[in-house]
Amino acid sequence: MKTDLKSNIKLHQVSSKYYHPENEIELASLTRYEKIYTKVMESADEGAHEAALDVAEVINHCIEEKGRCVIGFGAGRYVFKVYDELVKLYFADKVSFADVIAFNLSELGLGNDEKLSLHERIGEHLYSKVDIEPDNIHTFSRLATIENVHSQCKAYEREIIDAGGLDLVLCDLTNDGSVAYNEPGSARNSACRLMLLGSESRARAAEAFQSDTAPKTAVTLGIGNILSARKIICVAWEEDSANALFNAIEGKMTDVVPASFLQVHDDVKIIADLDAASRLTRISYPWKVTSCEWNDYLIRRAIVWLCNLTGKPILKLTNKDYNDYGLSELVALYDSAYNVNIKIFNDLQHTITGWPGGKPNADDTYRPERAVPYPKRVLIFSPHPDDVVVSMGGTVHRLVQQGHDVSIAIQTDGDFAVSDDDLMRNIMLAERVLKHYDPNGSHSFIEQAMAKLSGKVPGSADDNDLRYFRGSIMLSEAMMACAQLGVPKENIHDLRLPFYTDDPHGQGKVTDADVAIIQDLIARIKPHQIFIDNDLVDPHDTHVRAHSAIIHALDNLKDEDFMRDCRVWMYRGQWGQWDVDHVEMAVPMSPEEFGDKRNAILKFQSQIQDAPFRTDADGKLSWQRSIDRNRNLAEVYHQLGLATYEAIEAFVQYRF
Repeated sequence: MKTDLKSNIKLHQVSSKYYHPENEIELASLTRYEKIYTKVMESADEGAHEAALDVAEVINHCIEEKGRCVIGFGAGRYVFKVYDELVKLYFADKVSFADVIAFNLSELGLGNDEKLSLHERIGEHLYSKVDIEPDNIHTFSRLATIENVHSQCKAYEREIIDAGGLDLVLCDLTNDGSVAYNEPGSARNSACRLMLLGSESRARAAEAFQSDTAPKTAVTLGIGNILSARKIICVAWEEDSANALFNAIEGKMTDVVPASFLQVHDDVKIIADLDAASRLTRISYPWKVTSCEWNDYLIRRAIVWLCNLTGKPILKLTNKDYNDYGLSELVALYDSAYNVNIKIFNDLQHTITGWPGGKPNADDTYRPERAVPYPKRVLIFSPHPDDVVVSMGGTVHRLVQQGHDVSIAIQTDGDFAVSDDDLMRNIMLAERVLKHYDPNGSHSFIEQAMAKLSGKVPGSADDNDLRYFRGSIMLSEAMMACAQLGVPKENIHDLRLPFYTDDPHGQGKVTDADVAIIQDLIARIKPHQIFIDNDLVDPHDTHVRAHSAIIHALDNLKDEDFMRDCRVWMYRGQWGQWDVDHVEMAVPMSPEEFGDKRNAILKFQSQIQDAPFRTDADGKLSWQRSIDRNRNLAEVYHQLGLATYEAIEAFVQYRF
């Protein structure tokens, strides 16, 4: 299977001059806000290869200079791509690990299951595949106890000193700004120690090992130990790293973002892909650091930024506003602020449509969607049963009302989002109904389900029967919600993709089997419109896997005749929202329509009060945040001087 197909989404929006400058002078200008040397690559695969080449260069130099190389190896999920690339370089005779002395940066801490070993994970990806000497691999003692962990940590630090100190640290940046397991709050001079892990780190560790039990502690080299290395290479991929990367590179040094302390080191290199680097000034606001290659996306972003700074709607911006905030280039390009204002106002106005499937018998020159064919066959993919309703329920309702043939493909049954309490409630309901209509019948499967759930250890995995029961709750709720929006039951496709269903934790690898199911459905329906989820910061990764399977299917089908007449739209909602400057279709909702969407969401009773997944410290559920985002986007359009709506759902087109 091809990789990094999702990069197609952003490459058409970002000029390569902002991340691949032609010379050092241009680089210095672009990076004037950056306090750490950062190299931005188009994809994670390219970034991992770049990092591996750098590591190999350090190894070869150190061995040539002093006969050995001492490296601290991290175990975050992003760094494993680098290890895979290092193995390739090893087999290509580009590097040898025979004289490398390895120190693991961290290990999951006291009382953890032996299977939850970061040392073992690094071994699987690197140590077992190269020529490193086993005696040269150092890790934390798993015999450490609460009584002796401090002395064990000091002993580990002495081992590093005795080896000559760290020549290199290879680590990654997590989405909360941690380095190794130095959680927010870690001091700049922190030493090797036992750390109590926060909820995000525990969730990442449990996911990495596909474990039902999340480790509570980790032993880690401190920020001070890492900063003592002669060179540091840190990698970051994916959009959920963007805020942490920006804060580490361009923000103030603070223990809230431990990675920001890398700013004091004189030989650090951060390697990031475009998604992770998307908030850096040179990518997001390039007019602040260089002359721009202006396109419609960038002009719109600049004007929205200017409106936010001045507090003015678009049509009230003046030449002075542009000059005062460094956008005189645009005035020169369009002769006056008025011309720029009118262009962007019209561009944004043209994104708004009450006809998401296209308006029949209308001039569609400036509309997001085509007037013909009408009606359209519309296929909407939903990673979990509730995603399509929560994220674009208003648009679904509008498409149905306007006569389009709408089908919804539910990619997974979302069983992990159903709490134990809600499962028990439904089992008890099923038992009561069965006993009423068949009091003398055998209902052993109900009794077995109740026994399994009652005796279940908190956090342990369900068997297939309980998983099916949980998933059936979500799917039945989806049927009710879709009926509320006007989608008939026969148009709802339960795909049960193998990556989710066949893995005990719902986190299997996307394979050709997943792609084939999606591809067959698309080929059977031959849609004129496809809507796909792009909530790629989903902390549980189901959205990422589900999105990947669709993108691969679309890539396989792109040359088919029916696909040439098909547009693909991406939606967000559960975990994020499109920035207004990216929006290509905005579907507004009246108060009544917004109420209809809310009523459809409320059909998901398992998610209304006691769903396991919350999105922030305030306790709001993801569907509540989606509702807020719809309102907030409408307010942004209003503040820019466009019409006022109750709420707006937004979409960006995916181009092959």
